Amino acid sequence: MTSRDGTPRDRKWTGDFGERVAAAWLRRQGAKVLYRNFRAPHGGEVDIVARCGKLLLFVEVKTRREGSKIRGFDAVNAEKQALIERGAREWLKLLGRTDVPWRFDVIEVYVEEGKPPRVHRVENAF
Repeated sequence: MTSRDGTPRDRKWTGDFGERVAAAWLRRQGAKVLYRNFRAPHGGEVDIVARCGKLLLFVEVKTRREGSKIRGFDAVNAEKQALIERGAREWLKLLGRTDVPWRFDVIEVYVEEGKPPRVHRVENAF
C-alpha cells in the first residue's frame, strides 16, 4: 500500500487500516462495535470488542497483502491467543459479569493496491 504521494505505508498504518475495515464490516453484518484497541490495565489486548445480539465478540484483526503466503489466522499463535484471552477476561471483569455468551473471532483483511479490501472471518477461532 502506498500513500497519495507514492511513499509506502508502514505496518502500523496497514494494521490500523485493516482494523477500520474490519470494524466497518462488522457493522454491516449487524454487530455493534463497542471498543477498538482495548488494552487491559493488567495485561491483555483485544483489537475489537463487539456485540452481535446477545453475543459478545472478541476479535483479532490480521491484515495481509493479497497473495501473501501466510494467512492472518496462522499468525494468531498460542502466545497471541493468551494475550487476547487476558484482554477478554479483563473486559468481562470491567463489565461486572461473566455469564455473557462470548466467542473469539479472527478477521483477516486482505489488501491490494487499487482494489477494495477483502474480508474473511473465522468464527470461534480458538
